[in-house]
Amino acid sequence: MKVIFIKDLKKQGKVNDIKEVSDGYAINYLIKNGYAVKYTKTSSDILKKDIENKKIKEQNDVDTANEIKNKLKNVTLEFKVRCNNGKVFGSISSKQIHDELVKLGFNIDKKCIKIKDSISSLGMHIVTLNLHKKVVGELKVHLIEK
Repeated sequence: MKVIFIKDLKKQGKVNDIKEVSDGYAINYLIKNGYAVKYTKTSSDILKKDIENKKIKEQNDVDTANEIKNKLKNVTLEFKVRCNNGKVFGSISSKQIHDELVKLGFNIDKKCIKIKDSISSLGMHIVTLNLHKKVVGELKVHLIEK
């Protein structure tokens, strides 16, 4: 019997996979426990529409991430920090960067902000933003003395 997997099942199939399995296994386990549905013309059409919709949504997400990336090219965040002889007390965290971006109207998850080296010296620093798995942006962070 041909089935379409609607949930991932370890070592058997992933979502949207079409597999040929024995009738008893399909009926008594896969379909009964909600891992798969029987392959028919209707279920095949639904699968095709679902895959198409996911592609469209993925492309929209990539386009949105690219727009944000292009807007952030012109943005420089400035932080006024306390210093002693050029040494900064503490460092700038991803939460502080996130809060500043929210003030500017960018809704970026703070988990997407990747700081390679700690931002603990005066001057310009580049921070990586993982806006989407296909889109990586950069943000300039400038530390100035109070």
